[in-house]
Amino acid sequence: MNPYSAICDDFGVYAHLNTKIDLPLHSETILHFFEALQKGFPQLTELQKKETGEYVLEEEREAENFRWIALESKRVSTCYMNPPLLEDADNQHARVLENAPYHLDLSSLNLESLDLFYTFDFIYPGNHDQVIAEALGQSSPFDGLLNLDGARVVGYEPSILLALDDKCRLQARIGVESRSSLAQIQSGQFTESPLSVNVLIRQFWGKQPFKSFVESYHNQRRISQELIESFVIPQVVTPLAQRIAAR
Repeated sequence: MNPYSAICDDFGVYAHLNTKIDLPLHSETILHFFEALQKGFPQLTELQKKETGEYVLEEEREAENFRWIALESKRVSTCYMNPPLLEDADNQHARVLENAPYHLDLSSLNLESLDLFYTFDFIYPGNHDQVIAEALGQSSPFDGLLNLDGARVVGYEPSILLALDDKCRLQARIGVESRSSLAQIQSGQFTESPLSVNVLIRQFWGKQPFKSFVESYHNQRRISQELIESFVIPQVVTPLAQRIAAR
């Protein structure tokens, strides 16, 4: 279960530290960083290196809700899928943000941006673009195109990028992501890949008013929650959920 289980199949909360210079990913550094995090979250027991060179510490993914933390050359990522409470994700992400400067020699000078990212996923084995257009394209200038004889929507992924401060250093992106391919639409054979509503709050670093990564995270968390409750849920997630349920 997650806080939004009544309106979507899966819900994820991510945080990303994006750097300018490669992180010092030596074996000793990686192990010390992950061991420090494991003390707070002992269920993180699986460590592996991906083919891409990414190092991932994660839980066993058999449960509906699970955590993972990853190190890439220029990014530190932390994710909690289907957290029982949003505060559970906050605690994990704050611990990663607190430990990263000490174990990874990550200073403010090297940070490009801090991202807070949410996903609302719907498992829908059909034409994602069509259902997005039907749910969100009504009463828009494109509405009439949906009724053209024989027409099928093969691309419809609305998104918007907003600057939330005068210097455009704090930004929000809200978008809907289809995972239906043209080949699937042509054949009528669809997989159960998720249709996603994504919410990103990005704080570019350097002249931000926050002294620490955690302080910025809490500000981004406040902003994201306001956007989610006032706009994303009623105007995007709920119409999609209703349209999928009706098909």
